This record gives sequence, structure tokens and C-alpha cells, in this order.
Amino acid sequence: MPVDDELLRSAAAPGQTLDELPSDFEVLGTRYSGKVRENFSHDGQRTIVVTDRVSAFDRVLGTIPFKGQVLNRLAEHWFRVTEQLFPNHMRAVPDPQAMLVTECRPIPLEVVVRGYLTGVSSTSVWRAYERGDRSFCGHALPDGLRKHERLPENIVTPSTKAPKGEHDESVSKDELFRRGLIEPELFDRLEAQALELFAFGQKLAAERGMILVDTKYELGRAPSGEIVLIDEIHTPDSSRYWYADSYVEAMRDGTDPRSIDKEYVRRWLVAQGFTGDGPVPTLPDEVRIEAARRYVEAYEQLTGEAFVPDTQPPVERLRMNLGV
Repeated sequence: MPVDDELLRSAAAPGQTLDELPSDFEVLGTRYSGKVRENFSHDGQRTIVVTDRVSAFDRVLGTIPFKGQVLNRLAEHWFRVTEQLFPNHMRAVPDPQAMLVTECRPIPLEVVVRGYLTGVSSTSVWRAYERGDRSFCGHALPDGLRKHERLPENIVTPSTKAPKGEHDESVSKDELFRRGLIEPELFDRLEAQALELFAFGQKLAAERGMILVDTKYELGRAPSGEIVLIDEIHTPDSSRYWYADSYVEAMRDGTDPRSIDKEYVRRWLVAQGFTGDGPVPTLPDEVRIEAARRYVEAYEQLTGEAFVPDTQPPVERLRMNLGV
């Protein structure tokens, strides 16, 4: 059931979304701020607070109402349904926007899996193909493919992890080896696991009338030495989803499939002439609210459950639930 428009408008008002956390939250541990998440590490445990910030083209753009709640709940959902396939770092979920996880040592790359020839950024596989490139991150691409067409097979296109404010870089696995970022044997094993996990995600999404188009996995090494999934998995921020029933029409008409991810925000930015460089355009409330609708729809479509937002002031609620 969609969230009421008046509730979304109220939640979009100044001060109602979760952007920054006050300094007193640092009682939870050593703080690290990511583009979207605030992390607090202490004694082998990390507290991750998922803010309502939205990022695209490696830049923080503003906030989206209830986005943090959607992402945290979806991450919990996918971690639970995939834990037998690939272990993860989740321990508990004490708040709609917070997760307690095992502290892990991050592996310095993103494992990006792609199933379709698509994307709007200058580094996307579609833009490379459109320029005439027939090799992408070491994968040969056949001639004659159309935008949004399914690739002959799912492929892994690794990305480097850039510092906050800088751009990630898509590279081949051979380039990762050359830079000493990961050992070939370990990469090959993780590549096989990522492809299996992605195929499982595609299967479950298809059962819900969705196409899981592409995604990124972040990995870390737990204190036991085990490689586990960290951050998030198969959420609208880490993944691209299309409605299955819109895909056939889009391919027939040469249009874009209907999506329920932050691609909507990316396309709005591109229409303003922004692709990552220069001043960030201010997101109008209409764009923020429409994006919120799509995030909520993503949750409901993928889980089959109604999204019931917690409307308490987020900082006060987090203080209570996290014991700050």
C-alpha cells in the first residue's frame, strides 16, 4: 500500500529527514561517515545508521523521506534470505534505520554484476558500448546489441573503491591484480559466488514481477578470516530494478523500462546537465517525494509486505533505540 502523499510531503519538510547525526552519537564508537551511512566501531562491533541522504555520480545530493528506513529494512530482508548462500555481517536490527554488524576489514573493491546493457553515467557499460567499445572490464561484447538488451551472460565488472568525494573506477580483474588489490585465486572464488548470488536475486525478483538488472556487492574479512557481505545487498541504492511487464514494451518502443531504483534521480540530474562534476543541483521537493514513492514501492514489491514508516523524529528515536 503506497504511503500517503501528505505524509510524504510532511516527511520532506526541513528537519524531518535524517541527514547528519550529532557528535554525541560518537559514544557508540569511532566514527566513519560514508556517502549514505554513518558508522560507529567499537570492540569488534559496528553500528551502522542509514541516513536519508541520497548519492549519485559519487556525490551526495540531499535527502529523500524514509529512504534510510527502506534501505535498512531491505538490506535486512536480503541478508536473511541469502545468508545460506553467502554469509554476511548482520547481527541485529535495533532501529528502522540502524543495524548492528560484525566489524570486518573491507576488501578494497566493489564486485559489480551486470545482466543488461544499460546505464546513464559516463562509466556505464551502455555508454562504453555506444562509443564503440566492444570490450568492457575485460569482457568481450558482441556487435548488434541494443540499449537495455540482456547481455549474453551475467558479467562481473569490478570497481575500485574511491575515497568519499572521488569517483570509483571500473577496471578489469587483470588491472586489479596489477595494482595488488586482490589475489587472482581469491577473486576467482568471489566472482563465482557473486554470480551465483546475483542469479538467486534475479530469480526471487522475477517471482515478484521485477528484473534485477545489475548490482554491486561490498565484501569484508571477518575476524574469523571468512569473507562476508557487508554494507547492503540488492537494495535500490546498490541495484537497478525494472518492472518485468514494462521491459517488453520498452524494447519494442525504444524507451526506458520503468524502474524503481535511484535511476530516477540520476536521470533527473542528467536532464539538468549534471553527471558528477561541478555544483550539485538542488533536488526539488517534487523529485524528492517521487523518489520516496519509488523507494517505498521497491520495498513493497520486493518483499510482498506493506511499508509502515516510523514517523518519530529520527534522531530522538535513534538515541532511544541505540542507548545514546
